[in-house]
Amino acid sequence: MVFDCGVWCAKYLLCILNFIFFVLGTIIFGVGLWLAVDKHSLIALLKLVESERIEPQVIEQFAYVLLVIGAVMFFMSLLGYLGAMRESRCLLSTYGTLLVLLLIAELVAGGLAAFYKDKVRYESKRFLQNTISSYTLSENMDTTSLMWNQLMGNFGCCGINDYRDFNNSMSWQATKGNRTIPEACCKLKDVAKLVPQFEDCTTNPSESNSFYMKGCYEVFADWLIRQRELIIGVIIAGIVHLVLVILAFALCKAFAKYDDMRL
Repeated sequence: MVFDCGVWCAKYLLCILNFIFFVLGTIIFGVGLWLAVDKHSLIALLKLVESERIEPQVIEQFAYVLLVIGAVMFFMSLLGYLGAMRESRCLLSTYGTLLVLLLIAELVAGGLAAFYKDKVRYESKRFLQNTISSYTLSENMDTTSLMWNQLMGNFGCCGINDYRDFNNSMSWQATKGNRTIPEACCKLKDVAKLVPQFEDCTTNPSESNSFYMKGCYEVFADWLIRQRELIIGVIIAGIVHLVLVILAFALCKAFAKYDDMRL
């Protein structure tokens, strides 16, 4: 089918963009599948052992997240690529409609988050409180406990509001021994291994040897606000999303003008 220059450029731009997302989605899905099937090979590859705060369970749960993200990217990009290459209005309209629905969901979520800011703040804190209620120092550390350790160790904070949030965790009460705070709440000389600078930090915390009164919620929220790269990335992603929608429906309209169009 012979098109004018604008339609030709739009067609192949849509193909290129979707091919890139198709490759990325395939890679993400493949990595997730690999981790789900053979998580121990990653541990061996990175020269890790299960006692070094990274458990197979953590990798498995991360694998499921990658599988979902990869599958969505794979399906959407394949739909857009085939629609453009085969010049199919049916595929392109389906692809464009799904993108519009996704864009609307993103805008609605962002709008509701801004409008109900206080409610979102309350609910997010309550969600974090639920996650911290399972915090443990046992050898079989789960994903939630690992997440909290990494957050506190890297951001220099403790709990949601302060160290007293851990009192709601029965697992923490059962595994803390004589500790008042976890090692991750201390000022650390080795963040990766959570080694405190001061030996008495966990049993006798103070503002000089720990961050026991510094909650992670405010620290992390302030960090997000300061991340210009993240904001720019979100804006670019939104622009690309909008471009894909415009290209999909523009091509649908252009293909309809040709009598010999293939469906």
